[in-house]
Amino acid sequence: MKLSVLDIKGNETGRQVELTDTIFGIEPNDHAIYLDVKQYLANQRQGTHKSKDKSEIQASTKKIKRQKGTGTARAGSLKSGTRVGGGRIHGPRPRDYSFKLNKKLKRLARLSALSYKLKENNILVIDSLNFEKPNTKELNNIINTLKTGDTRTLFVVPEYNLNTFLSARNLPKSEVLTANNLNTYQIMKASKLILVEDSINKIEEILKD
Repeated sequence: MKLSVLDIKGNETGRQVELTDTIFGIEPNDHAIYLDVKQYLANQRQGTHKSKDKSEIQASTKKIKRQKGTGTARAGSLKSGTRVGGGRIHGPRPRDYSFKLNKKLKRLARLSALSYKLKENNILVIDSLNFEKPNTKELNNIINTLKTGDTRTLFVVPEYNLNTFLSARNLPKSEVLTANNLNTYQIMKASKLILVEDSINKIEEILKD
């Protein structure tokens, strides 16, 4: 499929770019998307949650009351999880939430996400996105000019540029990613995908068979 290349003012440059059907035009696989997004979110979890169990509580080891004759249940420790200040029963422990997916499935998930975006006409191509210095106002003007201001927007650039990333940092609905860091979660999270023209070849090179 061919898309027109726009400049940062939203005007057509007169050029078109071809988006390869094997990358942007496959039949999407919803389950692959689900698994890849699930893995991405799982990998973001630190897993440092921790509560103290009975053995880690510091308290007197004296028996609370006599065993028999009180008419109530037996109780032998202030550290018991059934008492206020006692240890947590089956509480959270540090753990690693990450899990592995094979490369073919992850590739299929990204292809499916990109295909969904193109199928729904939510991909725009611009000729460049360069800033001599961080300029959030200018980037916001570009977003408004491209009429994506009210939607969550993801810019995909061919290579890392500090000024571009800093310009987008304070825009709550806009993000910038390099082509080699493009992932299924960010693609699906965005309502509009804005590809810098030079990034398309890199995406296709990374995701080719």
